[in-house]
Formats: sequence, C-alpha cells, structure tokens
Amino acid sequence: MKLWGGRFSKNTDKLMDDFNSSIHFDSRMYRQDILGSAAHVRMLGKCGIIPEDEAELIRKTLFEILDDIENGKVQFEVSAEDIHMNIETILISRIGDVGKKLHTGRSRNDQVALDLRMYLKEEAMAIKDMLKNLLYTLLDIAENNIDTIMPGYTHLQRAQPVTLSHHLMAYFQMFKRDIERLDDCYKRIDFMPLGSGALAGTTYNLDRRMVADELAFSAITDNSMDGVSDRDFVIELASVLSIIMMHLSRFCEEIVLWCTSEFSFLELDDAYSTGSSIMPQKKNPDAAELIRGKTGRVYGSLMSLLTTMKGLPLAYNKDMQEDKEAIFDAVDTVKLCLPIFNRMLRTARFNEKRMYEAASGGFTNATDLADYLVKKGVPFRDSHEIIGRMVSYCIKNKKSLEDMSLEEFCSFSPKIETDVYDAISLRTCVNERKVHGGPSGEEVRRAINEGRNYLETV
Repeated sequence: MKLWGGRFSKNTDKLMDDFNSSIHFDSRMYRQDILGSAAHVRMLGKCGIIPEDEAELIRKTLFEILDDIENGKVQFEVSAEDIHMNIETILISRIGDVGKKLHTGRSRNDQVALDLRMYLKEEAMAIKDMLKNLLYTLLDIAENNIDTIMPGYTHLQRAQPVTLSHHLMAYFQMFKRDIERLDDCYKRIDFMPLGSGALAGTTYNLDRRMVADELAFSAITDNSMDGVSDRDFVIELASVLSIIMMHLSRFCEEIVLWCTSEFSFLELDDAYSTGSSIMPQKKNPDAAELIRGKTGRVYGSLMSLLTTMKGLPLAYNKDMQEDKEAIFDAVDTVKLCLPIFNRMLRTARFNEKRMYEAASGGFTNATDLADYLVKKGVPFRDSHEIIGRMVSYCIKNKKSLEDMSLEEFCSFSPKIETDVYDAISLRTCVNERKVHGGPSGEEVRRAINEGRNYLETV
C-alpha cells in the first residue's frame, strides 16, 4: 500500500508505477531531502506540534538513513515513486508509527520545491567556482601575452591589430558577467517554500523562519500557491547556464578555427585532441567541438522547461515533475564542459609568430593610417577615401602599406611624411589605443589587475 493509498481500492498498474516514478532521476536529491526533513521535524518538536522526543528520534534516524545511503546500503524502490516517499518509507520501516509523524504540516509539493531549491543553490555555487577557475586561467594566459600581436576580426575578416591578451580579456568579461548572473539568480532560488503545504498552507502553527535559518535560506516564500507552483527560478538558472554555454561555444568556435592549418594560431595539447580512424595525420579539436555541440543540449533543456510551464494553471501540476531531468541535465552538462574547457585552454600552445604574420596582412593598420592623416588636418571622410584608394593600389601591386615608398605615399597625399612608418607599425597601432578598454599594453595590464581584484571578492 502506498503512503497516499487510503483513497484507492486497487493498486496502480505496474506500467503506471514506472511511468509515474521519478526516483531514477530525483534520487540525487537524497541529502537535501533528508536535511530538509530533519529541519522540519525539529521545528515540529520545538513548536509542540509533535513530542520533542519523537522529533529527535525521527531526526536521529534520518541521519542514520543518510549515512546508509552514502555507504551504499540503501536501495531505492520504484514503487515508492520518488526520493521523498522512499526516504519516508524507509523511516517508517525502522521506527514504525513515530515515523509517520514526519509529514505533519507539509505536502510533497512544498517538500519537492524545498529540495530542488536546496540542490540548485549548491550547484549554482559549484558552477560559479568552476567559472572562477576559468577566469584565473584567462588572466594567467593574458598576462603572458600582453605583447602577442594578432589580428582582430569583424565579419571574420582581418580588421585591426590587437593582442592575444586583449582578445582573451574579452572572454574574461563575458564569463565575469556569467558569475554575476549566477549570483543574481541565486538570490531568487534562496527562498524557503516549506510551510506552503499542497497550496494553501496549514492550520499548524509552523515556525517557517526557524526552518529557513537551519537550512541557510535568506528568506521564506510569501505566497503558498506561488511557493509550490513556481519554477521560474529553475528556468532562470537554465537561462544562465545557456548563456554560459553560448560563451563557451563562441570560444570553442575560435579554437576550432585557430587549430586549422589555414590559421595555425594555436595547437591543442594531445591530451585534449583525438585522431582519425583512417587519416593518420589528423589531430582533431574534439574537446572544443563537443562543448560547442553540447551547447544545443543545454538550450534544449531551457526550451523544455519553458514549454512545460507555459500552460499550467495554479497551483501544482504533475507536469512539473518534468522540471528535474531538464535542469539536472543542464547542470551536469555545464559542470562537465567547464573543467574540460579550462584544462584544454590552459595547456594550449599559441603560435605568436603566425599571429603576428596574420596581423601584418590584410591591411589591419589602414585605420591607423587614416587617423594619421586626420591628425595632419585631413577631414576623416576624405582620409577614409584616400586610404581606400591606397589599399586598392597595394592590392594591385601586391604589397602592404608598410612596403610603400614615401614617394608612393605622397602621391596619394602631400600631408604624409617620414613619421608615417612609425605610425603604422603594428606595435604603435596597438599601444596607441590607450582609451579605457583598449588593447594597449597599459590598458590590458589595468584590466588584468582589476580582474584579479574582482576574483578575490566573489
């Protein structure tokens, strides 16, 4: 007989048991379920709702069950449906009728909401730590490559010279915002729903704040119906995880490109590459490709959650059981990808010579030449047109701007003097961009120092 079976005259079909059960995926919340129950029953005893000695017996037995689960001595049953009913069934089997008092003043609806919030709080902080480790890696590599010149791109066309350090610090800012999004999302997860009951609270005089304090929640939910039917905190976390994966995927796309012989900017360590079953020369960036591919999986979890919740009336509906597999998979995927990406990046070898050569081609210093003329008094629009004709001339004559003689320069503008060669050198182009957030060595060092200070505070 199921714990809720008093209303029913026959057992559920075996197929229905399997269909209805969630133990195969929500069993991971066993620790949160036991800690939540222990806090709840302690409150019941302190409030005089059940005898304190019985509350202590239940609490003691719950922790014994926790030890047994972690030591592999407990086997969960599909017939008990979920982690909540499994633990309660084990409790009753050990201490009899006293164990039946655990569920006083609560419903599975607020119990599952509690467990899920506790679980996701922990996972959000674990992912935050992984992001911090990645940010330290970015800072370390950036610090070693302040003078490594490479082309910056727009439309995947060489645009202006930057440094590898500046390029990496762009990703630092992205992942930094991901940490901030996790912290902000955490605030909305951090509400304790226990005491909401099935949807209308309870007639027992529960001390909800006592439970919240024991479980380290900063606040309690303000509406019992919202407390059990809200899953926007799950959706928000899935959204944050999707953005993290989007940033990883963009970075992986560049790594895949940079590993090609056409770019040759980077070589991945053998430990994070694979070979071909037929082509012996191949070294494939599979780690980067897999992370890029798994991004769609996390997006799918977000869309699944949004779709599950979009048509549900208040309050709880069984559809909401579908929230867990989606968010668990999204969490697992991000936690799998971040450490691999971090190690792959930390062990990668950058080809500084090839990066510099690439920045030297494609007229990446053309904008600086236009600015040179502006500083000589030529209006920018006129300067832009002059340099455009100059680039066309160089393409026809198979030369770069640096290869032009002073006489050739002056044929386009009499304002050009011998100082033009220093003005269009790649190092000048980079280091004269001292505006806040620019690629100059001075600015990148500032950004790196600020990045390290930031990581010490979060």
